[in-house]
Amino acid sequence: MSQDVPPSVPPAAAAAVLPDGAIPAATLVIMRPPERGTSDEILMVKRSTTMAFAAGAVVFPGGRVDPDDYLVARQHGFAADEADGAARVAALRETLEETGLAVGWPTLADDEVAAVRQALLGGTLLSDILAARGDERIALESLVPFARWCPNFKEARTFDTRFYAVAAPPHSHELTVEEAEHSHIFWASAQDTLAMADRGDVSVIFPTRRNLERLAQVADFSSFSAHSGQFPVELITPWIEERDGGTHLCIPAHLGYPITSERFDRVRRG
Repeated sequence: MSQDVPPSVPPAAAAAVLPDGAIPAATLVIMRPPERGTSDEILMVKRSTTMAFAAGAVVFPGGRVDPDDYLVARQHGFAADEADGAARVAALRETLEETGLAVGWPTLADDEVAAVRQALLGGTLLSDILAARGDERIALESLVPFARWCPNFKEARTFDTRFYAVAAPPHSHELTVEEAEHSHIFWASAQDTLAMADRGDVSVIFPTRRNLERLAQVADFSSFSAHSGQFPVELITPWIEERDGGTHLCIPAHLGYPITSERFDRVRRG
């Protein structure tokens, strides 16, 4: 068994350690009113079984922060905190690339989305696309930051991932996965996705499960935004600890998560 942070490290210190070589990344929780039921649905994607990280797992859209994301962030007034700004850009860009949903881009018409998506997937920089469209603006401020995770699992690559939530924009076109990375896309409430995981219908990694549990505490995007504002966004690096006669993977107890540990032998790490 590998130990990601030694048990002797106190929780406060474990939560503050950024592992060397961590890759900046961002992920986006997109919430929409349900067709049935009372809780908002969340856009989920299933990663391809050929991926090096979280193969076959159900995750929120997102990915690595690219160098051009920092340029776009500075152009949108995030020079003072360009790491946050670049992560916001990456969350929107990756979501468009992976699902075809243009979040935070109200001036991009439905019939323009496919062409912009293909341009991004073909290697065109987002900054160049925005410039060609008359220095068009994207709504980075519409994203609600609520978490930052950097699990240091030896079985997986180490990502320093910032989590954001946003209300789903209206759209009339069908959403599709980018097949090189994903195999399936669906909308489901946090409660329903957790139930699917409990039945074995889908697989979720440790950070995704903890965040689904947090999302399941509230009914909709407005409520989750209010909930998020009650807690700080601090770097979470899970640590191993002996609890109740077993080895548990743990996270801090003061960041809004209803469940803060899981038996290590039941955890999917990557």
